Amino acid sequence: MKPDMKPESAKGVVAMCIACLIWGFSPLYYKLLAHIPPLEILAHRTIWSFLIFSVLLLAQRRISVLLRLFATSTNLMIVGLAALMISANWFAFIYSIQVGHAVEAALGYYIFPLVAVLLGRVVFSERLRPAQWAAVALAALAVSLLTYGLGVAPWISLFVAVTFGLYGVVKKRLTAGPVVSVTGEVALLFPVALAVLVILHAKGEGHFGTAAWENGMLVFSGILTATPLMLFSYATQRNRLSTIGLLQYINPTAQFFCAVVIFGEPFGFWHAMAFGLIWAGLTLYSVSSFTQDRASRR
Repeated sequence: MKPDMKPESAKGVVAMCIACLIWGFSPLYYKLLAHIPPLEILAHRTIWSFLIFSVLLLAQRRISVLLRLFATSTNLMIVGLAALMISANWFAFIYSIQVGHAVEAALGYYIFPLVAVLLGRVVFSERLRPAQWAAVALAALAVSLLTYGLGVAPWISLFVAVTFGLYGVVKKRLTAGPVVSVTGEVALLFPVALAVLVILHAKGEGHFGTAAWENGMLVFSGILTATPLMLFSYATQRNRLSTIGLLQYINPTAQFFCAVVIFGEPFGFWHAMAFGLIWAGLTLYSVSSFTQDRASRR
């Protein structure tokens, strides 16, 4: 039986697919909250996910692990940077959906793996194979063509890809597990999120408490944040990173489907050119990574 066909590995693949489908179709959820400012949604998403992760760690009796994460100023700074990057990424994602630029968000998450490769070369001096360099070049060409064709750079796409890429760079500095580190991130963001909501409600602009369905959806945003992250953690413990990397393309593909088919966002010639080049680059990158992974296991 092949390694990826073992029962635990198969469960990991299923968990990863579910996580990516939740992420990929989450634009449908946030579109229903388009009348609420993205900063307010982000604040609720942070607060409720913090409560969920805290209860989880308490149930697992792992709060001491979280406290040890904050024991040194270095770890505190790293977690703080990670929190800053992921909150910026979340904000850009929610904003893009609300203003009708979900296509750009999808493009950003497609570009992310190639940005991560480039950051690995720049920050960690990781060696790139010729095919990986070609994939990065195709991504750069795609962004250049889209900028030329639309007359403006796809800033949302670039912001989404770079913030998520930098988030990955920062996370590589941490030895804590994904659930503990994410709990640490939302714990640092919690006071800021709470302050935002206090100010909004003091000004009479807060939406929580105005309608039962809004209350439920804002609270559920924490579950929508926590669940795929826990599934992702489960999957990465049971599968090779090359498998996880390939499955992650489900997320932007579902986002792209929501943007073009369901939301009816514009998708013209220059978008098609850019996405075609990105998909070609991702194919090159995936084949190269798969070949390299097979060679390393021989």
